[in-house]
Amino acid sequence: MHDPHPLFPAADWDPSLRIALYPGTFDPITNGHIDIIERGLTLFDRIIVTIAINVQKEPLFSLEERIAMIEACFSGNRRITVGYTDGLIVDYALGNKARAIIRGLRAVSDFDYEFQLALMNRRLERSVETVFLMTAFRWIYISSSNIKNAARCRGKITGLVPEHVERALQEKFA
Repeated sequence: MHDPHPLFPAADWDPSLRIALYPGTFDPITNGHIDIIERGLTLFDRIIVTIAINVQKEPLFSLEERIAMIEACFSGNRRITVGYTDGLIVDYALGNKARAIIRGLRAVSDFDYEFQLALMNRRLERSVETVFLMTAFRWIYISSSNIKNAARCRGKITGLVPEHVERALQEKFA
C-alpha cells in the first residue's frame, strides 16, 4: 500500500521550496489539526498532510474518506497536498523532498511520545528535521479519539471539526 510516488510533479518542484510533512491518522481531521497546518504554512512553502497508515489501528473512516475530508478542508490551496504511506515517515519525506516533519503538541504527555518519535526519525534520517508546534489553547483538549467518542454518544461536537466532518461522523453513528 506504500505510496512511493512524489506528490508534486518534477515540473512543479523547486529545490528552494521548504516542504514539510504533517503525519497523522486524521481519523477524523479536527480543527486542532487544521490550526497546526495553517500555522505550519507560515514556516513552510508546502505541507503534505500525510495519512500514516498504522496496521495496529482500526480507523473509523476509510483511507479514501479521510483523504476526501482533508482535501475538502483545503480545496483550492495549492500549498497543501494530501498523501499517505504505510512505510517510514522519513522515507516518505525524502521521496517527496520534504525537509521537515511537523508534529503538534497538546500537553506534556504528548511531548514524551513525540520526542521519542523525533529521536528515532533523526536516527533513521539526519536530513529530515522535526518541528514541534504547540496546539492553540482553544484546541488543547481535543483529539480525534475524543471527537469520535463524543460523536458516538451524540455529544455536541459543533465547532471542534469542520461541518463536513461533523456530518460524516453523524452518518457513521446514525
